[in-house]
Amino acid sequence: MDTKGKVGIIGSGLIGRGWAMLFAASGYEVCLYDILPEQVSGALDNIKMQLRDLKKSGLLRGSLTADEQFGLISGCSEFNAACQGALHVQECVPENLELKRKIFSQLDAVADDNMVLSSSTSCILPSKIFSGLKHVKQCIVAHPMNPPYYVPLVELIPHPETEQSIMDRTRALMKEIGQSPVSLKKEVDGFVLNRIQFAIIAESWRLIQDGVLSPEDVDTVMSEGLGRRYTFIGPLEVMQLNSEGMRSAVDRYGESIQRVLSTFGPVPDFGGQTLADINVAMCSRTPATPEALAERRRWRDARLAALATLKSEMDRLISG
Repeated sequence: MDTKGKVGIIGSGLIGRGWAMLFAASGYEVCLYDILPEQVSGALDNIKMQLRDLKKSGLLRGSLTADEQFGLISGCSEFNAACQGALHVQECVPENLELKRKIFSQLDAVADDNMVLSSSTSCILPSKIFSGLKHVKQCIVAHPMNPPYYVPLVELIPHPETEQSIMDRTRALMKEIGQSPVSLKKEVDGFVLNRIQFAIIAESWRLIQDGVLSPEDVDTVMSEGLGRRYTFIGPLEVMQLNSEGMRSAVDRYGESIQRVLSTFGPVPDFGGQTLADINVAMCSRTPATPEALAERRRWRDARLAALATLKSEMDRLISG
């Protein structure tokens, strides 16, 4: 089978497996590397199972069959072999700065002048990972939202020395494999997804801590309220549509927004009795055991995949 080129994936955890499936679905040859051979073989078994489940449910991405996609993914226990000849290498190791710096030092030694070197980090600034590398101009953060196969958002964050052509090329690649990239013009701590997400988490925590709502009801506010609306439009368009345009929304609600925001408390310490209460509530829904968490993730992923299909069908009907 002809492929579109080779992609190296460094790290075979949840994110690495998700990236491997995305690239294979679009016809790229994927080499999945991890330091322990048994981790790679376990990841390949998991990917095969996921692809077959997606085929059964009619939610498989791309035009290739599940077997064809799996045939494009190989395991590799040699770092250099995983990367050599790749047009794009996606690092997916744990969120540890020293480990990531070590990986990118190894990538720097094996990279040619055409390879994109990309990190999946969710919070570490590119300047902390890539500075000092010979190929720093080819380095970028491509931070996916977990699970990347079912949620298409990818944040692209440049190092101050990253070439614009690398940003453009990576954005085009992300679109090609079916993701929805956003390009940050400069690095900022936490990037954008987590800055918005952390603001929601902090206020949710404060509302529970102050005895306003139970943990279960806080989650209901999102899943049955804001989350449903944000499935299709973002907070700025919500303002636009809930009034006669943005200026009308600010005239109507701006003062109230400022007043409520001024009542927000300090950043929580995420500990103490509030943590204990939230933990009990969350574990009553999904026990914190590997088996229960894996089952709930499968439940989540199936619904995210179905939602993606629904949105695609709706867009096709509207545009047609």
